[in-house]
Amino acid sequence: MEEEILSRDTVPQELSAPEVWMSDKIDKLAGALSKAQSEIRGAEKKSTNPFFKSGYADLHTVIESAMPYLTKYGLSVIQGNDGRTGEFYVTTMLLHESGQWVKSKLRLPVEKPTAQSIGSTITYGRRYGLSAMVGIAQYDDDGNVASGKGLTQTHQANKNNK
Repeated sequence: MEEEILSRDTVPQELSAPEVWMSDKIDKLAGALSKAQSEIRGAEKKSTNPFFKSGYADLHTVIESAMPYLTKYGLSVIQGNDGRTGEFYVTTMLLHESGQWVKSKLRLPVEKPTAQSIGSTITYGRRYGLSAMVGIAQYDDDGNVASGKGLTQTHQANKNNK
């Protein structure tokens, strides 16, 4: 037993500081994000997933729904990525012009080690990371469109053009 303890103690252990997820203060960032969120609307499902036969808001639509309001209140977003064997990490940072920031890291599996698969994984992670960070939801208007209630301007225009 003593031998087991000694061998375990002699194996070098990786030492790392805990990851920091926000600046020391976030009061200015929180105030600005609150104002931006009061104006941000959901991201419209403009893309179609043919495999699942469902609509979704693509990355461009999520960015389009967030950025005008974030920049209006001095907020910006940085997204980066880091790969490991079989998985990928997408980090989203929300920054305020004061220097305050928060970040979130999303771990995603990679189906195949191809450029296409990695690119899709990064895009997926960026879309969900940004949506979660700033509070964007996709419009779920399937029932409303079918009943003719609650149509978004785009859906109304599309319906009128048919």
